[in-house]
Amino acid sequence: MNYFTTSLMKNLITNDNNLPLFEEAVAELFRSELEKSINEILEHELTLFLDYERYDRSNNEDYRNESYIRTFNTKYGVLNIKMPRDRLGLFYSSLLPKYRRHDHSTDQTIIDLFDKGLSNQDISSIVNHLCGASYSKQTVSNITDKCIENIDKFKSRQLSKEYAVVYTDATCMTLRRDTVEKEAVHIAVGITVEGTKEILGYSIAPNESAEIWKELLEDFKSRGLESISLFCTDGLAGMEEVIEQTFPTAKIQRCLVHISRNIAAKVRVTDRKEILDDFKEVYNASKLEEALSSLETFTSKWKRKYPRVIDILDKNTHLLTYFDYPKEVRHSIYSTNLIEGFNKQLKKKFKLKEQFPTETSMEKYLVSQFNQYNISGCISVGNRKYVSFRWKAISCDYPTQIRSD
Repeated sequence: MNYFTTSLMKNLITNDNNLPLFEEAVAELFRSELEKSINEILEHELTLFLDYERYDRSNNEDYRNESYIRTFNTKYGVLNIKMPRDRLGLFYSSLLPKYRRHDHSTDQTIIDLFDKGLSNQDISSIVNHLCGASYSKQTVSNITDKCIENIDKFKSRQLSKEYAVVYTDATCMTLRRDTVEKEAVHIAVGITVEGTKEILGYSIAPNESAEIWKELLEDFKSRGLESISLFCTDGLAGMEEVIEQTFPTAKIQRCLVHISRNIAAKVRVTDRKEILDDFKEVYNASKLEEALSSLETFTSKWKRKYPRVIDILDKNTHLLTYFDYPKEVRHSIYSTNLIEGFNKQLKKKFKLKEQFPTETSMEKYLVSQFNQYNISGCISVGNRKYVSFRWKAISCDYPTQIRSD
């Protein structure tokens, strides 16, 4: 039985089978043994560097020059490392690089907590509790700055040549420039013909505008995107013109949930349920003919009482585009619920941060969330082959009968 096993058995017997005390003893045993092993390795490194053993005679002009204590934070606790020195100051350890004060697993834990949306203060508190070492908010920020290099990688990565559907939406987040204001984060989510979801890109601006969307779509084209079958978008003024300019072959579907909200805002509370139920009959129809008939009935019923509501519908020429596609996917493409659901989760995590001090810090957070989304972006609906087929059916390369009822 070796020393390590003997120590474990002694602690187990001494603590009278008290599990919490035994766990503490085991943790301290791991910490102390790790500290001892690292100190021995460092001493051996110096011996190899000087090319003679301690207390041996040597003609080497460089020699041992005592040591100094460096604290090193690990998941097992704080280690007190005796860093050996040489007289000429030429020795550097390959095991513990210069200025490093914590192990890689702690760094990764901090980055993982950052990806979960926790604030630097919360991360500092958690890591201090886990490691028994002091990590300031600035130290946490310095470690998560490793994510900054992911920003350029995310923005410059190549995109697929074709996407079945692209959803566009903007969400507001608080950002400090000279003052603290809410700014619009323009986000585009695409579904590939293989059936996977992907954040294509983003742009930060004081307000949502069609001009920003045009720049973003042009950027997508420069990164390899050639064709999009369908855009699903809300009612931003000028958005349809931008899509027609950048992707002229793409079809457009106006979000019917946004249309419903606009209708609800323009009618009396007493009529709200009835008029919204009537409008649901339009987009819940099984065939285009039924939808057109329901829309005509809706118009004749409400035109006199709410002419502005009818004007909203008359001005929207992309209300029923989703009927061009298989009925299996219509519920997914007549609204922007997919991207709005993601934005809702994004803002939920953002509440823990309150505000971003710089645009770079905001991008660092956004890209970490986007990368997580893209990694887990496979659509989990039914059989994988079926999922792939139903989104391929949106592609214009497929025969018309495949896209029919």
